[in-house]
Amino acid sequence: MARSSTRPTSRDVAQAAGVSQAAVSLVLGDKWRGRVSETTAARVREAARDLGYRPNLAARNLRLGHTRTVLLVVPALTTEFFAGVYTGAARVAAEHGFGVVLYPSPEGIGPARDPFASAQAALDGVIASSMAADALTAIRGDQLPLVMLDSDPAGSLGAATVNLDIADGVRQVTEHLLGLGHRHFLHLAADVASWTFDVRARELAARTAPVPGATVRTVRAPISIEGALAATEAALAVPGPHPTALVCDDDKLAAGAYKALRRLGLRVPDDISVTGLDDLALATAIDPELTTVRLDAERFGEHGMRALLAVLDGREPEAGDIPVQLVVRGSTAPPRAS
Repeated sequence: MARSSTRPTSRDVAQAAGVSQAAVSLVLGDKWRGRVSETTAARVREAARDLGYRPNLAARNLRLGHTRTVLLVVPALTTEFFAGVYTGAARVAAEHGFGVVLYPSPEGIGPARDPFASAQAALDGVIASSMAADALTAIRGDQLPLVMLDSDPAGSLGAATVNLDIADGVRQVTEHLLGLGHRHFLHLAADVASWTFDVRARELAARTAPVPGATVRTVRAPISIEGALAATEAALAVPGPHPTALVCDDDKLAAGAYKALRRLGLRVPDDISVTGLDDLALATAIDPELTTVRLDAERFGEHGMRALLAVLDGREPEAGDIPVQLVVRGSTAPPRAS
């Protein structure tokens, strides 16, 4: 790919920072300590960031000027799901001579600090979960080749999007519960502003709407055991007919709901059926084992990395969502006869 003649140079950085090119080289090569002041180093880094300067850190590589390093931006690592995404991405990256740097964005709302003085100075591309998208602007990751995971293809920031077929997962859950005879649902929704959770709500509503007598009530909870416990207790304290099925956006929410149900003296699945979504390790650690949707996190990461490699090569990434699978276990059964 031809380089623009307007690409900023180290001389531009030196001029903007009011220092010599040698000082710029020392600072951006991380060899400045004891040779230039901390104030000067900060001024050079700021100038480089403002100019969007990206030094040629790896001219020895096949791609002139590329470091063959990718940043994977994910929400705070609260489950093993994103560890699987990283494992899959790193496996494919290694096959192509790339490395992957994992960058957890706390709470999915932005980074604590830049992972590099300037992300553009050290990276060839970025893979980011939509739940961590707010981190991209702060690290200038939105100005690099970008692949979004779990993101609305119609409004994605990235050159490509890679999605699991979450809508089909919710369809499988809903059809399973409807087939058992359930008509009154409580949706324990993740209190996270993210496209992937919007899909869950839309699909559950769409699948139950045509069914005579079917009702869905939604309560929101943070993705934590404590949050799910409190939300479930509050929802079931409301007067009126109780739901016969509790549909959870995430396995961790389901685990919190189990605790609430036990406190209320309700049995799973005799009094209420419960479903999750993820198939985390805890799905088989709770009793009864959880009916949930298996998401292949490693395959998700592999597809994300392959899509980014395609973007870097100027190729069209592979199309189509990654299939998901309902795993039926002991937490679902026909509703008790009234």
